[in-house]
Amino acid sequence: MNKNFASTYTGIIIGVNVVAFLAYLVFAYIFGESVLIPFVALQPALVIAGKNLWTFATSMFMHAGIGHLAMNMLSLLFIGSFVERLIGRKRYLWLYLGGGLFAGILFVVLAGLFGDSVLGERIFGSPYTFAVGASGAIFALGGLLAVLVPKLRVLVFFIIPMPMWAAMTFFIIVIWFFSFAAGLPIGNSAHLGGLIVGVAYGFYLNKKYPKRVEMLRNRFK
Repeated sequence: MNKNFASTYTGIIIGVNVVAFLAYLVFAYIFGESVLIPFVALQPALVIAGKNLWTFATSMFMHAGIGHLAMNMLSLLFIGSFVERLIGRKRYLWLYLGGGLFAGILFVVLAGLFGDSVLGERIFGSPYTFAVGASGAIFALGGLLAVLVPKLRVLVFFIIPMPMWAAMTFFIIVIWFFSFAAGLPIGNSAHLGGLIVGVAYGFYLNKKYPKRVEMLRNRFK
């Protein structure tokens, strides 16, 4: 990592996530995971009860394991760096944080409303599930690109070439279906929440700067 990357918001966010993960390992060893998790992970039941509201923020920078962290940070490295150059540091930071927060809100709302039934839990998650990860914020970045540069070619799973709009659609549908079929506790509604924010912001920028967006799209036909 060169000095210039380390000073970007993408580099700083990756650094914060790595430090937060290492700090969690240390404190979990000292106090125990069962004690620590409710204070850093987002649980709909606690939030609906008016407790631990700060976990909307802390959960965005926590991860369930080294594989989860590596996957999200690698995605952020490529997508985040591009989006930061594309829309500027301030817009990028607000999109990242706003997308992550709305992702958590939508997860809490849908799990709280529908998660008590067996089918609802498999689709939206249980209100008693603890959620962590930067995926919601990263989906916001991907949603923005799906609108601004829909024909940008990306490699899904680093193998399958797809235009950006198809890649984001693919990820939402396939991950949601896989987690539903396998009964895995993946925060799909959080991914959707982040995607909604990114798509909405993309349409806003397209309306406000139509000529710039058109020039940008012409570069990635």
